[in-house]
Amino acid sequence: MILNPIKSLFDIGRNLCTAGRSIALAALCLLLVQFAAAQNPTSQSAQQIAAKIDEYMAASMAADDFSGSLLVARDGQPIFNKSYGFANIELGVPNTPQTVFRIASITKPFTATAIMMLQERGKLKVGDSICKYLADCPDAWQPITIKNLLTHTSGIPNYLNFPGYLSNIALPVTHEQMIGTFRNKPLEFVPGEKFAYSNSGYYLLGVIIERASGRPYAEFLQENIFAPLGMKRTGDFDNRSIIKNRAAGYSLMNDRPANAIYFDRSQLLATGSLWSTTEDLLLFDQALYTEKLVSRKILDEMFTLSVADYGYGWQVAPMFGRPLIAHGGDTLGFMGVLQRFTADRTTIILLSNKGYMNILTLARDIPAIVFGEKYELPRKIKAFHVDAKTLQQYTGKFQLPNSVVLTVTVEDGKLMMQNSSNTRPKGELFAESETTFRRTGVDATFTFERDTSGRVAAIVIRNVNGAITNAPRIN
Repeated sequence: MILNPIKSLFDIGRNLCTAGRSIALAALCLLLVQFAAAQNPTSQSAQQIAAKIDEYMAASMAADDFSGSLLVARDGQPIFNKSYGFANIELGVPNTPQTVFRIASITKPFTATAIMMLQERGKLKVGDSICKYLADCPDAWQPITIKNLLTHTSGIPNYLNFPGYLSNIALPVTHEQMIGTFRNKPLEFVPGEKFAYSNSGYYLLGVIIERASGRPYAEFLQENIFAPLGMKRTGDFDNRSIIKNRAAGYSLMNDRPANAIYFDRSQLLATGSLWSTTEDLLLFDQALYTEKLVSRKILDEMFTLSVADYGYGWQVAPMFGRPLIAHGGDTLGFMGVLQRFTADRTTIILLSNKGYMNILTLARDIPAIVFGEKYELPRKIKAFHVDAKTLQQYTGKFQLPNSVVLTVTVEDGKLMMQNSSNTRPKGELFAESETTFRRTGVDATFTFERDTSGRVAAIVIRNVNGAITNAPRIN
């Protein structure tokens, strides 16, 4: 059998990236995937790419009422930089490339960079026990290192998944109060053995940055990252400060935009407290190709895989056969993604002030346009009628693997879904067939499956990237 040498190199690189544990191995995996990508470059001009993206975003506006900013750059130079929708719907103020958005978990790469700057300055080591920097540290946390927090391998449960979290989100909290909500919770696994995304871990990283540096988290980032890079439209979220060009955030209520729920910034700290613009985030992206912030050795360590496809504050996994370093963000009223295709020196930054956009679809389709891969223009969900008796059979509670419970109800003839926690409000499920539904702003289908007796026994969730999650019925 004659093998495609480029495909073989990519497969080798992908497997190494998935299994990599050392900096040397990560470097080899990156070299192989970069070589494979370089042998299959896109032949499209910047103008052709921009025209296709504009067509796609116009379709997204028509289908999903997209609102936000999109920047695509090559070698640090924008080839597409455009905004859509309104920064403030009530006042009719349009979004522009200078509009400031909350970036949610895109904050985490900044948090990780701050930690590594402190390591390079001798203020801490990622191999240190977190208890070296935390007061009243429980015995169960003694084996947990800063690296475990960076890579989501600590086993500390994610406080955003706790039942009732949303009911207290508007209240200001001290570090001690927030840590107290998860300090005595049992670990979900032995530290270092598994990956489980944990905002609790990144909250602790913010506290560690403050203890090690002697500066508040926001001030450390301003003095050491934002100011040196000229990021003049980036900062720590503050409910009271006047921030020029700040976008209002919107959630979905009764299938219409509504002002997002208020929450206090102290609830987030280093997990997702920052705001920025697409243009400022490009400055951060470009700095990571240099040693302006940390040395190349430190950068290599940050982008080395841990237990899963995650390094220090970054997801590291190829897309379309090209190495990709990325992070997304999703919070009340805002969503976004920062994608760094390092072999191609191509950056895609998408920020939205509607917290119900199909961000996974956009994060797949925009790169597909850039690299000449297959994609489909967005379209409105076609209505399919399901009778009231069948809808009633779908009601109940369904358990996700991360302890979140999905509650399905029928209200005014509509099938509704509510998560037991996180930041997504109750939303309507729209039928594509008698058993399969979609929800606005969720890049997945929800299929109700029955057991041999005909009773609805589970929801099978399939996202746009092919991942399948089974949520068994629990009542």
